[in-house]
Amino acid sequence: MMTTLPRTLKIFAPMLLLSLAIAAIQAQDWAKARLEASPRHHEYVKLSHGSRTLQAFVVYPEVKDKAPAVILIHEIFRLTDWAKEMADELAAQGFIVVAPDLLSGAGANGGGSSEFPSQDAAVKAVSALDANAVLADLDAAADYAKQISAANGTIASVGFCWGGGKSFAFAAHSKDLSAAFVFYGPAPSDVSTITAPVYAFYAANDARITATVPATVVAMKTAGKKYEPVTYDGAGHGFMRAGEDPTNTVPGNKTAREQGFSRLVTLLKNLNAPPTIASENETLTAAARIP
Repeated sequence: MMTTLPRTLKIFAPMLLLSLAIAAIQAQDWAKARLEASPRHHEYVKLSHGSRTLQAFVVYPEVKDKAPAVILIHEIFRLTDWAKEMADELAAQGFIVVAPDLLSGAGANGGGSSEFPSQDAAVKAVSALDANAVLADLDAAADYAKQISAANGTIASVGFCWGGGKSFAFAAHSKDLSAAFVFYGPAPSDVSTITAPVYAFYAANDARITATVPATVVAMKTAGKKYEPVTYDGAGHGFMRAGEDPTNTVPGNKTAREQGFSRLVTLLKNLNAPPTIASENETLTAAARIP
């Protein structure tokens, strides 16, 4: 027994260290710290539709005039500290952000995202969500945004990863959107009902998603819809989160995150303005290429 213990430790020690490292990443303490240091007003509100009630995280900008509202759709990892920190960053740019917890009621004791014991459990739960139920939840978020007295009536959806696909799907479902922003998410099978422009952000090192872009370009063009995709070289899936994570070791993620956020904010601020030559050229930067 004494001779086998060291060998056992050698086998399992690396696995234990890896598990601890993953847990540290999942904790997103850096995002939580930034969120807690924010001067902006945060609140949790209840949204309702039919017999369902769900929770949403809402952030208000510190501005004088009424502001556009953004429906932020979280990643497959649930409404994490990073998703809320991202909402706060958008609010810092002058937007009201409503981020629904789409796992509301699915957690232990009827709780939401915070009640899941692990990221894997949350991923399984998000993956199992009914597509129509998600759209109904997003409708409730948009309806809530319409009623915010500090909002100016302009509503856009912004989604990441799994949420990017849902932002695209929401554009095909809702007539309330001024624009839909899709971060590394697939298009719905039917784009004919889309009425808002769709601006997409993809990672070059993410073939699972990026390989679908050429077909989406054809489908959107055939349907006569506005679709502006940009693919960022050197970046991987999830670059908006990974690019600001202090532990990130991929330079392309950081660059894509910075350029993607700048493009997102510029487009959001010009939703009610006609396209300009400058804004069109912005999507053709040296570090980004349209497929």
